[in-house]
Amino acid sequence: MNLSVDIGGLRLKNPVVTASGTFAYGVEYAEFLDLNQIGAITVKGLSTRPSKGNRPGRVWETPCGMLNAIGLQNIGIDAFIKDKLPELKKYDTKIIANFYGDTIEEYAEAAAALSAADGIHALEMNISCPNKQAGWLAFGTDPALTQKVVAAARGATKLPLIVKLSPNVTSIADMARAAVDGGADALSVVNTITGMAIDIESRRPRLSNIVGGLSGPAIRPIALRMVYEAARAVKVPVIGMGGIMTGADAIEFMLAGASAIAVGTVNFVNPAAAVEILEGIKQYMAGHSIDDINSLVGGMIC
Repeated sequence: MNLSVDIGGLRLKNPVVTASGTFAYGVEYAEFLDLNQIGAITVKGLSTRPSKGNRPGRVWETPCGMLNAIGLQNIGIDAFIKDKLPELKKYDTKIIANFYGDTIEEYAEAAAALSAADGIHALEMNISCPNKQAGWLAFGTDPALTQKVVAAARGATKLPLIVKLSPNVTSIADMARAAVDGGADALSVVNTITGMAIDIESRRPRLSNIVGGLSGPAIRPIALRMVYEAARAVKVPVIGMGGIMTGADAIEFMLAGASAIAVGTVNFVNPAAAVEILEGIKQYMAGHSIDDINSLVGGMIC
């Protein structure tokens, strides 16, 4: 049974990776599952300088999901390289460093700094961030800005570059093409969907930021549709994500066109979910006499 996949030059032993922002810096989960078993660990989003994120409240549970407005709190690239990366490198799994910036220059700076560190196998850039230079417009909602910021990061790294797309757009296919035109080797589809919740007694928003990102099973049908559309629009591999809870969910994303899948919100419910989802994939393959995981990619019959 061949489980290995190629994600834009990043060779993984299996298609199960963790989603950024849901798995801390990876080492924190080592007591809950064998990190050696999964294809890759995508670490919490990193910036050139540490960030405290938003003030509480920052998380609110919703039916079949959760809202978060953490605000990209992180220890910064230098601290990650010094304090977290040496421990991560002990495991037999690939390390994907997620990063972001407030400006195009910061994206390029972050990509260069992470690329200089030994032990990082690929970069994932989060373009669902406000752009200070364009009235806080999110990079990931404008095709021209997307292409420009991806090109800047592409010029700063030789590592495989994965671009994480925002679902808060009119056409995910257009954004996928813009990212690839900028130099993306692969795409992560999708990030969280903007939402909000209100306390009807106090009449105040549940999140201090008012709005946050909705994730979990509630968004899975939307994420699946966007994976399908993105995979059809471009020729680079897609990592599918959005409410994946089981091996069956993962297979569904692969049939829609994903070459790998990312496990996110379920990590908060079941820290060992990534390994269990991998076992579910293996069981499906065995039960259907499938000897190569890649034969499932885009295998939906219409």
